[in-house]
Amino acid sequence: MNRRKFLIDASVSLTLAAFSRTLLAAGKPLAQARLTVQTNHVQNAIASDFLGFSYESAQLATPDFFSPMNVDFAGFFKQLGPNGVLRIGGNTSGSSFWSPEAASSTSTNKAEVTSVGPDEGKLPLVTSHKTPQAIRNLREFLDMTQWRCIFGLNLVSGTPEQAAEEAAAVSEILGDRLICFQFGNEVDNYAKKGLRPADYDFAAYTKEWTSFYNAVSARLPHLKVAGPDSAITGAWVSDFAKQFADKVMLLTTHYYAEGPPTSPASTIENLFSATNPRWDDEIPNIRQAMAESNLPYRLTETNSCFHGGKPGVSNSFASSLWALDLIFQVALLGGSGINFHSGGYGWYSPIVGNVENGFVARPEYYALLLFSQILGGQLIQNRLDISGVSTDESHSLVCHTLKSPAGKLQAVIINKNPAMNFNLTMQANVSSGRIAIQRLIAPTLESLSDVTFSGAPVGMSGSWRADKVEHSKLESGVASCLIPAASAALLTWEA
Repeated sequence: MNRRKFLIDASVSLTLAAFSRTLLAAGKPLAQARLTVQTNHVQNAIASDFLGFSYESAQLATPDFFSPMNVDFAGFFKQLGPNGVLRIGGNTSGSSFWSPEAASSTSTNKAEVTSVGPDEGKLPLVTSHKTPQAIRNLREFLDMTQWRCIFGLNLVSGTPEQAAEEAAAVSEILGDRLICFQFGNEVDNYAKKGLRPADYDFAAYTKEWTSFYNAVSARLPHLKVAGPDSAITGAWVSDFAKQFADKVMLLTTHYYAEGPPTSPASTIENLFSATNPRWDDEIPNIRQAMAESNLPYRLTETNSCFHGGKPGVSNSFASSLWALDLIFQVALLGGSGINFHSGGYGWYSPIVGNVENGFVARPEYYALLLFSQILGGQLIQNRLDISGVSTDESHSLVCHTLKSPAGKLQAVIINKNPAMNFNLTMQANVSSGRIAIQRLIAPTLESLSDVTFSGAPVGMSGSWRADKVEHSKLESGVASCLIPAASAALLTWEA
């Protein structure tokens, strides 16, 4: 036997006991929870392209960023699977212009390959330009990662004619890597930001949207479009679905849990609140829009705190547990996917860095990494019973169950409580075998580094390989697992 493998296996066999001793020594209370998996109650399927990132249009002004030369950066995409979705848009889509005659540029100096961070809400926006070379490089980047793209066009300061010219070129170059176009970004905020008159409303927006659609569809008869890409869903998404259901292929909105970052209320505690009106109030509108239009829905831009995120919150391990839970909420809603807004060294960006210095994974990336292990699965119902804790403490433990594409029963357990451990007893109609346990952990919720999934960190170019897998034996269909405070775990029932 390979000596390294023997040492790993030996350490794994002791892990459960070691966890128990460590937690008891820390003096954290232990609550009891019971998970009953209802395998016959099937819910939504999780698409293989469910995961994705969102980047500012201004990033395309540096053609060599999304290019096959940026191998290190591309590795983080590839680690999440070959069917992800890259969304290009953001606020800077309103100041980004198509320049077909601009000279194609290829940087020879790595320092020239600028990493553009998330827009921080400052006006006026800086003008940027996209060239055919940028789109050709983007196509090669997408081919290398095997991802596809949602592409935003400039509704703020562009014209329908300019959009048509750009869309025709982008469609020709990206080919089957292009999912669809979007007209505008957070259009429901235009009046508030001074980008449109104070009385700008949904009716005024639909006139603009229609003029863009007519111009672009005249150049592209088989045009595929998504929308409304609104910031605050409200009635915009359902009204949009009613009016344009025959013209669009996908409904899209945005969501940020907190913000602005200067607000004292933008905290880890509030990020983990059992109820978040910004999201909870939008769910009925999204459900209604999907039901009435029979269109799929995607959360195309999201993260913890708008305007680039908040240090100590958005870049902490807490953001990983929050993001993991949100991904499942979108899946339970029946959504087709989710895109986390990213870029440069933005506080909430899952991947940070630049071509010169390299790229690293922030804690939030680990949420996507864990979820990537269950893509293509089918959600199933479960019942979670918790005893001996307050209502607030019980809300901190979340359990999601599913069947993998191979038919294996799986569960993702998230404990957002920093001071409470849970002993989880699990029951399902699987009589024998064992459960494999892969943990997502960090020293504390506030940790900015030292995150591991299944015993291993994410390395250069997104490299990662499971290093430690614990096991819990099934006895008469029942097994138990310790879920430490401020941690998550992926469980897989094995024969």
